[in-house]
Amino acid sequence: MAATEVGCVHYVRSCLLKAPCCGKFYVCRLCHDDEENHQMDRFKVREVKCASCNTIQEAQQTCKECEVKFGEYYCDICHLFDKDKKQYHCQPCGICRIGPREKYFHCTKCNLCLATDLKDNHKCVENVSRQNCPVCMEDIHTSRIGAHVLSCGHLLHKTCFDDMCRTGAYRCPLCMHSALNMKQFWEQRDKEIAQTPMPKEYQDTTVKIICNDCQAHCTVSFHVLGMKCSTCGSYNTAQDGGLITPPAVDPRQPAPQPLEEETDTQNHD
Repeated sequence: MAATEVGCVHYVRSCLLKAPCCGKFYVCRLCHDDEENHQMDRFKVREVKCASCNTIQEAQQTCKECEVKFGEYYCDICHLFDKDKKQYHCQPCGICRIGPREKYFHCTKCNLCLATDLKDNHKCVENVSRQNCPVCMEDIHTSRIGAHVLSCGHLLHKTCFDDMCRTGAYRCPLCMHSALNMKQFWEQRDKEIAQTPMPKEYQDTTVKIICNDCQAHCTVSFHVLGMKCSTCGSYNTAQDGGLITPPAVDPRQPAPQPLEEETDTQNHD
Protein backbone atom coordinates (compact mmCIF):
# COMPACT_ATOMS: atom_id res chain seq x y z
CA MET A 1 0.00 0.00 0.00
CA ALA A 2 1.15 3.57 -0.64
CA ALA A 3 2.00 5.96 2.17
CA THR A 4 -1.10 7.68 3.52
CA GLU A 5 -1.31 11.46 3.86
CA VAL A 6 -0.83 11.51 7.61
CA GLY A 7 2.00 12.48 9.86
CA CYS A 8 2.69 15.89 11.42
CA VAL A 9 3.56 19.43 10.43
CA HIS A 10 7.15 18.29 9.87
CA TYR A 11 6.82 15.06 7.88
CA VAL A 12 4.34 13.01 5.85
CA ARG A 13 4.52 9.48 7.23
CA SER A 14 2.29 6.60 8.34
CA CYS A 15 4.04 5.54 11.53
CA LEU A 16 5.09 6.76 14.94
CA LEU A 17 8.60 6.44 16.34
CA LYS A 18 9.19 4.88 19.74
CA ALA A 19 11.51 7.25 21.55
CA PRO A 20 14.44 5.24 22.95
CA CYS A 21 14.82 7.79 25.75
CA CYS A 22 11.32 7.70 27.28
CA GLY A 23 9.48 4.92 25.42
CA LYS A 24 6.74 7.26 24.19
CA PHE A 25 5.46 7.27 20.61
CA TYR A 26 5.75 10.41 18.52
CA VAL A 27 5.35 11.03 14.80
CA CYS A 28 8.86 12.54 14.66
CA ARG A 29 11.77 13.64 16.83
CA LEU A 30 10.79 17.30 16.45
CA CYS A 31 7.31 16.66 17.85
CA HIS A 32 8.96 14.75 20.70
CA ASP A 33 11.43 17.53 21.46
CA ASP A 34 8.63 20.14 21.50
CA GLU A 35 6.71 18.17 24.14
CA GLU A 36 9.46 16.71 26.32
CA ASN A 37 12.26 18.28 28.34
CA HIS A 38 14.89 16.18 26.55
CA GLN A 39 15.78 15.34 22.97
CA MET A 40 15.26 12.15 20.99
CA ASP A 41 18.28 10.50 19.38
CA ARG A 42 16.93 9.54 15.96
CA PHE A 43 19.81 7.15 15.34
CA LYS A 44 18.85 5.00 18.34
CA VAL A 45 15.24 4.44 17.26
CA ARG A 46 14.58 0.70 16.95
CA GLU A 47 10.78 0.40 16.89
CA VAL A 48 7.85 2.11 15.16
CA LYS A 49 4.07 1.81 15.43
CA CYS A 50 1.95 1.62 12.29
CA ALA A 51 -0.55 4.51 12.13
CA SER A 52 -3.03 2.27 10.27
CA CYS A 53 -3.07 -0.98 12.28
CA ASN A 54 -1.17 0.09 15.45
CA THR A 55 1.28 -2.80 15.11
CA ILE A 56 4.53 -2.17 16.96
CA GLN A 57 7.46 -3.54 14.99
CA GLU A 58 11.08 -3.13 14.04
CA ALA A 59 11.83 0.10 12.17
CA GLN A 60 11.40 -0.57 8.45
CA GLN A 61 9.77 1.07 5.43
CA THR A 62 6.68 -1.16 5.13
CA CYS A 63 4.32 -2.45 7.85
CA LYS A 64 4.74 -6.18 8.37
CA GLU A 65 0.98 -6.59 9.08
CA CYS A 66 -1.03 -4.32 6.77
CA GLU A 67 1.79 -3.58 4.32
CA VAL A 68 1.20 0.16 4.37
CA LYS A 69 4.26 2.10 3.28
CA PHE A 70 5.40 4.28 6.16
CA GLY A 71 7.12 6.76 3.86
CA GLU A 72 7.98 7.19 0.19
CA TYR A 73 11.52 7.83 1.41
CA TYR A 74 13.14 5.86 4.22
CA CYS A 75 16.65 5.99 5.63
CA ASP A 76 17.60 3.09 7.90
CA ILE A 77 20.41 5.15 9.45
CA CYS A 78 18.51 8.33 10.36
CA HIS A 79 15.17 6.45 10.61
CA LEU A 80 13.67 9.18 8.48
CA PHE A 81 10.28 8.54 6.87
CA ASP A 82 8.86 11.20 4.55
CA LYS A 83 7.36 11.91 1.17
CA ASP A 84 9.78 11.86 -1.75
CA LYS A 85 11.83 15.08 -1.85
CA LYS A 86 14.79 13.52 -3.68
CA GLN A 87 16.48 12.99 -0.31
CA TYR A 88 19.84 11.30 0.04
CA HIS A 89 21.94 10.28 3.01
CA CYS A 90 25.30 12.06 3.15
CA GLN A 91 27.79 9.87 4.96
CA PRO A 92 30.26 12.65 5.88
CA CYS A 93 27.43 14.90 7.14
CA GLY A 94 25.95 11.92 8.96
CA ILE A 95 22.35 12.88 8.12
CA CYS A 96 19.90 12.97 5.22
CA ARG A 97 19.78 15.98 2.94
CA ILE A 98 17.08 17.15 0.54
CA GLY A 99 18.40 16.66 -2.99
CA PRO A 100 18.61 15.74 -5.68
CA ARG A 101 22.06 14.40 -4.90
CA GLU A 102 23.58 15.49 -8.22
CA LYS A 103 22.93 19.15 -7.39
CA TYR A 104 25.03 19.05 -4.23
CA PHE A 105 28.58 18.19 -3.20
CA HIS A 106 30.17 17.70 0.21
CA CYS A 107 32.89 20.23 1.01
CA THR A 108 35.33 18.40 3.26
CA LYS A 109 36.72 21.57 4.89
CA CYS A 110 33.34 23.22 5.54
CA ASN A 111 32.06 19.70 6.41
CA LEU A 112 28.74 20.47 4.74
CA CYS A 113 26.78 19.72 1.58
CA LEU A 114 26.67 22.77 -0.69
CA ALA A 115 25.09 23.51 -4.06
CA THR A 116 27.31 22.45 -6.97
CA ASP A 117 27.59 26.04 -8.26
CA LEU A 118 29.59 26.82 -5.09
CA LYS A 119 32.22 24.19 -5.84
CA ASP A 120 35.59 25.99 -6.08
CA ASN A 121 33.54 29.19 -5.75
CA HIS A 122 33.17 29.81 -2.03
CA LYS A 123 35.32 30.73 0.94
CA CYS A 124 35.82 27.68 3.14
CA VAL A 125 35.42 27.98 6.90
CA GLU A 126 36.35 24.79 8.74
CA ASN A 127 33.32 22.98 10.24
CA VAL A 128 31.23 26.09 9.60
CA SER A 129 27.87 24.31 9.97
CA ARG A 130 28.73 23.05 13.46
CA GLN A 131 27.90 26.51 14.77
CA ASN A 132 24.43 27.85 15.47
CA CYS A 133 22.83 30.37 13.14
CA PRO A 134 24.07 33.80 14.33
CA VAL A 135 20.59 35.29 13.80
CA CYS A 136 18.21 32.83 15.49
CA MET A 137 20.87 30.87 17.45
CA GLU A 138 19.35 27.55 16.31
CA ASP A 139 21.32 24.59 14.93
CA ILE A 140 22.25 24.80 11.24
CA HIS A 141 23.82 21.42 10.51
CA THR A 142 20.75 19.31 11.30
CA SER A 143 18.15 21.99 10.52
CA ARG A 144 15.37 21.32 8.01
CA ILE A 145 15.79 24.92 6.86
CA GLY A 146 18.32 25.45 4.11
CA ALA A 147 21.59 27.25 4.83
CA HIS A 148 22.78 30.39 3.03
CA VAL A 149 26.52 30.83 2.49
CA LEU A 150 27.74 34.41 2.75
CA SER A 151 30.68 35.70 0.72
CA CYS A 152 32.78 35.74 3.91
CA GLY A 153 32.14 31.99 4.28
CA HIS A 154 29.84 32.13 7.31
CA LEU A 155 26.45 30.42 7.36
CA LEU A 156 22.98 31.38 8.45
CA HIS A 157 19.53 30.00 7.75
CA LYS A 158 18.11 31.04 4.38
CA THR A 159 14.98 32.35 6.11
CA CYS A 160 17.10 34.34 8.56
CA PHE A 161 19.09 35.82 5.68
CA ASP A 162 15.86 36.87 3.92
CA ASP A 163 14.54 38.45 7.13
CA MET A 164 17.85 40.25 7.61
CA CYS A 165 17.67 41.74 4.10
CA ARG A 166 14.07 42.85 4.60
CA THR A 167 15.07 44.85 7.68
CA GLY A 168 17.89 46.60 5.83
CA ALA A 169 20.73 44.76 7.55
CA TYR A 170 23.52 44.05 5.07
CA ARG A 171 26.45 42.80 7.19
CA CYS A 172 27.42 39.34 8.42
CA PRO A 173 26.46 39.14 12.10
CA LEU A 174 29.78 37.41 12.88
CA CYS A 175 32.49 39.32 11.02
CA MET A 176 30.59 42.44 9.81
CA HIS A 177 31.66 41.84 6.20
CA SER A 178 29.09 42.99 3.62
CA ALA A 179 26.72 40.11 2.93
CA LEU A 180 25.46 41.55 -0.36
CA ASN A 181 26.89 43.21 -3.46
CA MET A 182 26.78 46.79 -2.24
CA LYS A 183 28.20 48.55 -5.32
CA GLN A 184 24.96 50.34 -6.22
CA PHE A 185 24.36 51.34 -2.60
CA TRP A 186 27.83 52.83 -2.31
CA GLU A 187 27.34 54.78 -5.56
CA GLN A 188 24.08 56.16 -4.18
CA ARG A 189 25.85 57.12 -0.96
CA ASP A 190 28.48 58.98 -3.03
CA LYS A 191 25.69 61.08 -4.59
CA GLU A 192 24.04 61.76 -1.23
CA ILE A 193 27.31 62.95 0.30
CA ALA A 194 28.10 65.15 -2.72
CA GLN A 195 24.69 66.82 -2.31
CA THR A 196 25.05 67.24 1.47
CA PRO A 197 28.12 69.35 2.27
CA MET A 198 29.21 69.43 5.90
CA PRO A 199 29.06 72.71 7.87
CA LYS A 200 32.10 74.95 7.41
CA GLU A 201 33.64 74.01 10.77
CA TYR A 202 33.73 70.32 9.74
CA GLN A 203 34.66 70.60 6.08
CA ASP A 204 38.37 69.93 6.68
CA THR A 205 37.85 67.40 9.48
CA THR A 206 39.23 63.89 9.02
CA VAL A 207 38.92 60.65 10.94
CA LYS A 208 40.70 57.30 11.12
CA ILE A 209 38.58 54.31 10.06
CA ILE A 210 38.75 50.52 9.78
CA CYS A 211 37.06 48.92 6.77
CA ASN A 212 34.97 45.84 7.58
CA ASP A 213 35.24 44.65 3.96
CA CYS A 214 38.95 44.89 3.16
CA GLN A 215 40.34 45.39 6.71
CA ALA A 216 42.24 48.50 5.62
CA HIS A 217 43.12 51.28 8.09
CA CYS A 218 42.98 54.75 6.58
CA THR A 219 42.33 58.41 7.32
CA VAL A 220 39.44 59.95 5.38
CA SER A 221 37.17 62.99 5.36
CA PHE A 222 34.53 62.96 8.08
CA HIS A 223 30.87 62.99 7.02
CA VAL A 224 27.76 62.20 9.04
CA LEU A 225 26.36 60.07 6.17
CA GLY A 226 29.36 57.76 6.12
CA MET A 227 33.11 57.43 5.79
CA LYS A 228 34.33 55.86 2.57
CA CYS A 229 37.27 53.46 2.60
CA SER A 230 40.00 54.91 0.40
CA THR A 231 41.22 51.40 -0.44
CA CYS A 232 38.11 49.55 -1.66
CA GLY A 233 35.43 52.26 -1.79
CA SER A 234 33.17 50.63 0.81
CA TYR A 235 31.11 52.59 3.33
CA ASN A 236 31.02 49.53 5.61
CA THR A 237 33.52 51.15 7.94
CA ALA A 238 33.97 51.83 11.64
CA GLN A 239 35.45 54.95 13.21
CA ASP A 240 38.80 54.31 14.90
CA GLY A 241 39.25 57.24 17.25
CA GLY A 242 38.01 60.80 17.49
CA LEU A 243 37.73 63.53 14.90
CA ILE A 244 40.93 65.10 13.63
CA THR A 245 40.54 68.83 13.10
CA PRO A 246 43.05 71.04 11.27
CA PRO A 247 45.09 73.44 13.45
CA ALA A 248 43.32 76.73 14.10
CA VAL A 249 44.73 79.80 12.33
CA ASP A 250 45.45 82.78 14.63
CA PRO A 251 44.01 85.85 12.87
CA ARG A 252 46.55 88.07 14.70
CA GLN A 253 49.48 86.37 13.03
CA PRO A 254 50.38 87.91 9.68
CA ALA A 255 50.18 85.61 6.75
CA PRO A 256 53.59 84.29 5.65
CA GLN A 257 55.09 86.38 2.90
CA PRO A 258 56.48 84.67 -0.17
CA LEU A 259 60.24 84.76 -0.40
CA GLU A 260 61.65 87.22 -2.87
CA GLU A 261 63.80 85.84 -5.57
CA GLU A 262 67.45 86.58 -4.99
CA THR A 263 68.88 89.09 -7.44
CA ASP A 264 71.54 87.56 -9.56
CA THR A 265 74.41 90.05 -9.18
CA GLN A 266 76.93 87.88 -10.85
CA ASN A 267 78.11 88.87 -14.27
CA HIS A 268 77.76 86.38 -16.99
CA ASP A 269 80.02 86.20 -19.95
